[in-house]
Amino acid sequence: MSRRILVTGASVAGTTAAWWLARHGFSVDVVERASSFRDGGQNVDVRGAAREVLRRMGLEDAAFARSTRELGTDWVAEDDSVIARFEAGDSGADRGPTAEMEIRRGDIARIIYDAVAARANFRFGDSIADVRQDGDGADVRFASGRCERYDAVVVAEGVGSHTRELLFPGENRPRWMDMTIAYFSIPSQPGDSAYARQYNTVDGRGATLKPSRDGKVGVYMGIQKPPEGEHEWDVDRQRRYIAEQFAHDGWEFPRILQELQGVDDFYFDVLRQVRMDRWSDGRVVLTGDAAWCPTSLSGIGTTLAIVGGYVLAGELSKVSDPVTAFAAYEKLMRPFAEEGQNVPKLLPRLLWPHSEAGLAVMRTAMRIASTPLVRKMVGNSFARDSDGIDLPRY
Repeated sequence: MSRRILVTGASVAGTTAAWWLARHGFSVDVVERASSFRDGGQNVDVRGAAREVLRRMGLEDAAFARSTRELGTDWVAEDDSVIARFEAGDSGADRGPTAEMEIRRGDIARIIYDAVAARANFRFGDSIADVRQDGDGADVRFASGRCERYDAVVVAEGVGSHTRELLFPGENRPRWMDMTIAYFSIPSQPGDSAYARQYNTVDGRGATLKPSRDGKVGVYMGIQKPPEGEHEWDVDRQRRYIAEQFAHDGWEFPRILQELQGVDDFYFDVLRQVRMDRWSDGRVVLTGDAAWCPTSLSGIGTTLAIVGGYVLAGELSKVSDPVTAFAAYEKLMRPFAEEGQNVPKLLPRLLWPHSEAGLAVMRTAMRIASTPLVRKMVGNSFARDSDGIDLPRY
């Protein structure tokens, strides 16, 4: 059996993989480019099969204790009146816009990290510079200059994974979703709702305010448009761009923009899915967003990350050859990941309309969709099937 494993990336996928690898008796090192563990971040959904994985880890109750307690999602007009309401978990199979378990990305990663930190060696402020493989292992050179030998290397980084591009150059064929987004947190106010509030205006612009924790509200701002390289700009330019795009809008935008320049958790990206023909090369394997990022439009990115880490570690525990384990892992996970990626590109265009007429149509559709007889029929519009895998027991 392979005994020494390197995981690169200390967010949800990486910490989950590390937890299960340690559980199966591997010696685990985790390296993270950031200088320290990253708390905070946007709200994420934990659904279906991932809930079962957390249950098997004994962490489901801890995750619920850190949940945002979001009651559901309201589509609202400019005066903040409710156009349509979707209660948490009422769309069937936990596939509505608000999952039964809503939690900040950093909180779910922190829960798993705290549970494995004593059983794995975490090193922050470092990253992989090179990997050389032979028949017996992989020699890894780090940016810090240190060199180590491992039986296998797990790349559990984000959509823009530097290590994936280093080790699988040119193999990612991204599917651009024509959405530019920004996430950050602002102080809450007494009138803020326990429901997420989604507001849209014309020209493809919109935002969501989501209840969070610790006196904060999560802000999600989006612009439906083709990509123009905005994800490669520096952070200051990205902040200015968002401020300019929403400078003349009503609703909560004056409040949001007033806080924007001072926030310390600003995240900006152009949504794209990761499309890879293979997830492994010899003793190196991809998991989480580095392998299959479905984007936030799918509603199950965190679910896939948790399940992927579980399955990968489990398959490595069954055989001595990592190549065989990686093939079995991909066979199990690829159909689930591809279902998660099956998000129509038309969806952002419909939900972030460009004209007054389109806005009226969208709001009418939401009113209809939120009625009791229709809610369960439209769950697939908000999240992919989070139970689309038969979880093995390892």
